[in-house]
Amino acid sequence: MARRTGPVLILASLILAGGAAWLANRWVNARSANSGGPPTTHILTAAMDLPLGTKIEARHLAEMDAVTGKEPAGSYREANQVVGKVTKSAIITGQILMAPMFVEAGQGSSLAAVVAANKRAVTVRVDDVVGVAGFLLPGNRVDVVATRKMDRGDTVSDTILSDIKVLAVDQTAAANTNEPVVVRAVTLEVTPEEAEILLKGKAAGSIQLTLRNPLDDSDSRHKVVAVKAPVRPALPAQKPNPGVTVIRGTKVDQQASRN
Repeated sequence: MARRTGPVLILASLILAGGAAWLANRWVNARSANSGGPPTTHILTAAMDLPLGTKIEARHLAEMDAVTGKEPAGSYREANQVVGKVTKSAIITGQILMAPMFVEAGQGSSLAAVVAANKRAVTVRVDDVVGVAGFLLPGNRVDVVATRKMDRGDTVSDTILSDIKVLAVDQTAAANTNEPVVVRAVTLEVTPEEAEILLKGKAAGSIQLTLRNPLDDSDSRHKVVAVKAPVRPALPAQKPNPGVTVIRGTKVDQQASRN
């Protein structure tokens, strides 16, 4: 009899243990549902580094959770909202994708999309010296120094533009490497007035680009200081020379006197 009751007790114990585990799991899930965090939604992020001018494909996209109603303004939830757009700035892996980062394909080149309002992109031809030995990268800031010869043969150099942003080197607008690359052209972001100054300086002689520290926002151009002309004392008025009257008979001559 004892041999028959043993397996029954073991089976009953297993059933009770399984039931207790199921009830406990249900209770934990119910507590989690009742006291869990706020609801979340999916927003899109970059699955890889995206250089400026990249046309977005599905493989470029990843997802992350964000609290519903707290998503960054302009973020995307669906892939079809962003696929086909072109990046107007470099985007790093994991960065949240937002509307200001993109331009619609066909609305102009990627370079045109990054030119600031009221600015212009002007390209100047350079060599390895003018281009700072190939160390210029998109996003760097430079001063422009113009050198010209005067009529008397002297050479004059002036900083004609200060703190100018480099938009592109050659046909590359993304800084994909820190290695020096000798380039043939540099595109600068300038105002219309600065564009005229730049082209006049290039036509009058030669220009040189000087690389700036990114934390330095000072103006390197020479300041023109107005200097007042010295006041010279007035010279005393000269008295008229009465001269000397010479009478020779009936003839009268007037001669100036000698001092």
